[in-house]
Amino acid sequence: MSSKEEKVICETPTPGKKPMRIAKWKYNLVRTAILAVVPSDDQGVDFSRLPQLVEGQISGDDLERLGSLSWFTTTVKLDLEVRGVIERVPGSKPQRLRIVS
Repeated sequence: MSSKEEKVICETPTPGKKPMRIAKWKYNLVRTAILAVVPSDDQGVDFSRLPQLVEGQISGDDLERLGSLSWFTTTVKLDLEVRGVIERVPGSKPQRLRIVS
């Protein structure tokens, strides 16, 4: 991995937590997978299932190169929340996610 690798800054909605910098290709890979599995309906998807669903969208070679799937899924998910692309379904417990329509 080169230090010149292009990075993306991932914001978090948690006050006081610093943004994370991750490789752009990893961000785009996980973002595309998340958007493929998170619905826009009122039910959304259970957050605890998200890493498993994302895994099904990514090739074995990319999974191997990615590193911690769970960590990258959570990091990109939080950034997508900050950007207003996905949201937590209000009042859902456990946490459920949907695409903002």
